[in-house]
Amino acid sequence: MKRRIRQRQSQTAELLKSCIKRDWTKNFFIYVCVLYRHSRTRKYESELHMCRLEVLAVQFSEYHPLKAITVTDSKSRRGGRKGSTSSSSSSSSSVAPDPLSSMLDGTDPLSLFAVVSETPTLPHSISLGRKRKEKEEEVGSDFELWSSKRGEILSRFTTTEKLSINLFMGSDKTSSPSSAVSEKVRTRLEELDDLEEGSQRELLNLSQKDYVNRIEELNQSLKEAWGSDQKVKALKIVIQCSKLLSDTSVIQFYPSKFVLITDILDTFGGLVYDRIWSMCADPHPLPESFSADDVNDTAKETCLNWFFKIASIRELVPRLYVEAALLKCNRFLTKSGIQETLQRLTAMIRGIGDPLVAVYARAYLCRVGMKVAPHLKDSLNKNFFDLLASFRQVHGESVQNQLVLQRVEIPIYLTLYSPAIHWILQCVAYRAPEVLLTEMMDRCKKLGNNALLLNSVMWAFRAEFVATRATDFISMIKDCDEAGFPKHLLFASLGHSLSVADPPESERLSILNEAWKVITKVRSPRDYINCAEIWVEFTCRHFTKREVNTVLADIIKHITPDRAFEDAYPQLQSVIKKILTYFHDFSVLFLMEKFLPFLDMFQKDSVRVEVCKSIMEVFIKHQQEPTRDPVILNPLLHICKTMHDSVNALTLDDEKRALSLLINGFIRMVSFGRDFEQQLSFCVEARATFCNLEPIIIHLIHTVNQLAMETRRVMKGNHSRKTAAFVRACATYGFITIPSLTSIFSRLNLYLLSGQVALANQCLSQADAFLKAAVSLLPEVPRTISIEGKQRSSEPFLLDFINNFLSTLLVVPDHPEQGVLYLVRGLLNMVQDYTWEDNSDAKIRVYISALPLLAAMSQESYLYTIPKVDSNETLYGGDPKFIAEINKLCETLISQVLDHLKELGQDEGVRRQGSLAFSLSGCLLAHGDLRNNKLNQLVVNLWNLWNLSHKRGFCDTRTSVRTLEYIKHQAQQADMSHLSDVTARLSLQSRA
Repeated sequence: MKRRIRQRQSQTAELLKSCIKRDWTKNFFIYVCVLYRHSRTRKYESELHMCRLEVLAVQFSEYHPLKAITVTDSKSRRGGRKGSTSSSSSSSSSVAPDPLSSMLDGTDPLSLFAVVSETPTLPHSISLGRKRKEKEEEVGSDFELWSSKRGEILSRFTTTEKLSINLFMGSDKTSSPSSAVSEKVRTRLEELDDLEEGSQRELLNLSQKDYVNRIEELNQSLKEAWGSDQKVKALKIVIQCSKLLSDTSVIQFYPSKFVLITDILDTFGGLVYDRIWSMCADPHPLPESFSADDVNDTAKETCLNWFFKIASIRELVPRLYVEAALLKCNRFLTKSGIQETLQRLTAMIRGIGDPLVAVYARAYLCRVGMKVAPHLKDSLNKNFFDLLASFRQVHGESVQNQLVLQRVEIPIYLTLYSPAIHWILQCVAYRAPEVLLTEMMDRCKKLGNNALLLNSVMWAFRAEFVATRATDFISMIKDCDEAGFPKHLLFASLGHSLSVADPPESERLSILNEAWKVITKVRSPRDYINCAEIWVEFTCRHFTKREVNTVLADIIKHITPDRAFEDAYPQLQSVIKKILTYFHDFSVLFLMEKFLPFLDMFQKDSVRVEVCKSIMEVFIKHQQEPTRDPVILNPLLHICKTMHDSVNALTLDDEKRALSLLINGFIRMVSFGRDFEQQLSFCVEARATFCNLEPIIIHLIHTVNQLAMETRRVMKGNHSRKTAAFVRACATYGFITIPSLTSIFSRLNLYLLSGQVALANQCLSQADAFLKAAVSLLPEVPRTISIEGKQRSSEPFLLDFINNFLSTLLVVPDHPEQGVLYLVRGLLNMVQDYTWEDNSDAKIRVYISALPLLAAMSQESYLYTIPKVDSNETLYGGDPKFIAEINKLCETLISQVLDHLKELGQDEGVRRQGSLAFSLSGCLLAHGDLRNNKLNQLVVNLWNLWNLSHKRGFCDTRTSVRTLEYIKHQAQQADMSHLSDVTARLSLQSRA
């Protein structure tokens, strides 16, 4: 290894020494002066013309990639006679199928499938018909499942009273094994009776949380008993839980109790069904659409056994619930078993005396029926009609006594029915014809327009059906008795439907007036805003700003006293969102007299910021043209200031970015047309207003720079005294604002960009100040910066900036009071003094990047200039002293590069050395005059150094090949023929 290192060092030294002879320092500078005294003269226009793409004529042929492919198949057949030498060949052509060309003949894969499916075989058609029937019997995604209502019921119906529960304790009796079937049946019946003979323990004075935990324990015990093959114990647990649904001692908690207990029943029903299903899997599993004829006798016997056990339950409520839980198991017995059982259980519920218990039993039966056989609508309708017939019991003496005993008022008691009646009506109304709604309304009228039932009807049926009968519903609501169920709740339910579907246009105003007469009389602020929020959408949907303003005024009137709005922020936010959904013209919105006072009610900081964000999101999304309307700008500026002022030390970066995007979106939509001074004044005001969010300050600087360039465009580059003063004011704005930024690279880039803008507007002193500020800021660049929460090296970003800066310096004239190339020297001095990373070549790459700039500066005509700005080409006019200064600077740079290459040859920096050598050789090839023999030799030596690293496998062969091809191409030009000698001396080496 040491031998290889020494050999490598000697090879590098020889290559470098060959270009400077013996005395490195003395002869090198003489050489470089010769090198750059006459840099290659560039003719940019001709070079650009040479680089343009050639226009080739397209030759059309019969071939087309989308055309059908013709395949020719040649076959050879030999004669059957022995010794025959004759042969015949046949050729057949076939066209390969092309999926793209099939569009031309009017066919497509989907059509082909449809054609095939129209003529299936008979057994297949039967199966398809069965599948279609099953699909009709399934509940679609438009049906709201019970699981979505579960959480709401549990959170809504709570209690602080103490509860009681009976826990199953098990049986101490033992049964002797017997083979007789009758003995088994008798034993199981005795086990069931044992539950009612004292094998349970009653727990009293339980809190709601403890009660829920006990129910969960019973559910877990059910699963454990089933898993350990204790089927009778599992049934006992289910029976015990079902009995709890007969208890209404804590009546306010009953809906939540129903949810918890029916979860256990659903679990039990699923376990029994899966058990019987698994018994049918021998020898083949049952299909999904099986019939009773497909079930074996063993499974049927087991299924009957379960129903016999359930039939032995003495009490009505547990027997009803457990049999309903096993409703799906009737599929194993008979084809019509489910339908017959539903009818029978519907009739059995009539025997339940408590109307609350009865309505929830009907709700569970409808729930199971919709899950198992949703197409059996008769049983669903029958349940609802039976409910109507028995609903008068709600006002019976026994119920009233119970309410007095538990100190529950009638309105609260009636709300306990809502979940059950809502669910029953939802099942009845699912995909029901419009005629059924008419029938329901007639039955409600016969009951005296019962408010509870009417409310459930409006919730259950399709909004379109309700909207067309909105006037009829309003008349029915007027006739309802408000003592048991408030009318404003009925109007809220009607408003839900009308916010989705439209009533007849001629009735809309009368509907709004009738509804608001009732809503405005609601005294409770909470009830008022809950109802008013719903009707705001109807008002915005169908009326103008006048009606909406009236509604807002009424809301302010009801919510302002006693600061009631503090408890209604969610509803008030909903009102704002609904208004913004229908009003996108902010000039109309802010002309509403009560809109801004309505916003003032949001006094909680977090809520106020969310409202402001929602307003700005709508403005940015729907505002099509920039505006200068003060009616829009002043309120939005206040809204943006509210968002900005919410930022503090604890605000997350994501929140800051989101707020900045919204405020920047607002600033982009502000335009004062040709009144540029007013636009600049707005930016000055915005800078003072939004000083805490850096992205906004950056955007304002870009806005002012764009304003200066727009002024230049309007004046076509010929500034008057007034516009010249204005663009200098724009430059001053940026120069004052940029130092306030914390991001170092944002400052650097903005200094450079602002300097370019000032230069384009002939503000030479301002441009000089920007560029000097950027150069003086370079030492402050840290070695690492944070990007998206991760520390990254700053070198790539710094190199990009310096290269951009160097390209700008070509058009920047020297200051008359400063030295020649003072900005270039200042930049290179800062690069020299900057603390770069260890083992970094960034500084040397900057030096190599500076050489093309210096070569371009030595040209008689520059590659690009700025109109009406005299660059150094005009100031110096190819002065020999200026060229000498360029040469001297080039000498220094190349000296630094070659010294660095020599240092890399003394350690393991082979890859880096080869890369830098290639970069320098490319720079010399592009910009140097290779007719100079010493320069020619230096390029060859650098190329050989690149090849040396290539030989070790550190460089790409394709890069070398393409470089040689480019040099050969350049050598074909008339004034570049000397490159042929260079090409002959450049060789490629294969890897060792």
